Amino acid sequence: MATDPAAPSSPDHSPAPSPEHPGRVWLVGAGPGAADLLTVRGARILAEADAVLHDALVTQDILELCPQAVKIPVGKRSGQRSTAQPVINEKLVQAAQQYRRVVRLKGGDPMLFGRADEEMRALEERNIPYEVVPGITAALAAAASAKKPLTRRGIARSVSLFTSSTAPDQPNEVIMPNGDTLVQYMGGREATATARRLLELGYAPDTPVVVVENCSRPDERVYHLQLSGLEPGLEACSGPVLVMIGPALADRD
Repeated sequence: MATDPAAPSSPDHSPAPSPEHPGRVWLVGAGPGAADLLTVRGARILAEADAVLHDALVTQDILELCPQAVKIPVGKRSGQRSTAQPVINEKLVQAAQQYRRVVRLKGGDPMLFGRADEEMRALEERNIPYEVVPGITAALAAAASAKKPLTRRGIARSVSLFTSSTAPDQPNEVIMPNGDTLVQYMGGREATATARRLLELGYAPDTPVVVVENCSRPDERVYHLQLSGLEPGLEACSGPVLVMIGPALADRD
């Protein structure tokens, strides 16, 4: 008989978690927002979790997949007051010392602009076992929503994913990566500086730009712009924004 991949596994009879015998942690990618874009593995682990530390951008639909778990919000939102990363690290360690199965639920993919490095280091320093479960990153989901491939035969054979956000002790420099298609994460206000810099570097003013706001969510909006019109085009956006730039995004004939 076929088994349900999302069904909880058999009960865990190991000793109660403690600093000396911590539980296990899963860094799970929640994807861009829509619950049905979560991986089967991610959904199964959520259904078995005792505690879930989740980002601010994780949707309620996804959190409803783990009704049995203690929910611990540790959201980080650009431009808003949010939980500092060292505090998140400590909360994650504390949860592992209290619960057997702990999920750190991150928007998109944990290994791409998800501060996974800091959290893995914190877990390793305390000898806490962990696994990483990938998720659909926003660039791929946004390209699918806009029906705009990031690569295109004869036009674009490379893609650069970047963000202008930096650590608190680093300068906010606009450094342009190399790539036929550029994808800027957390692109709100920062994307206007990117547009100015690209125009200074000689990019054509009519270079195609696609902006996706609230990717994969019910209030998703897709804007088709040009590089010279990116700054005014962003004025209508209030939710999370991803910006894609390059000739591959031009309209198909």
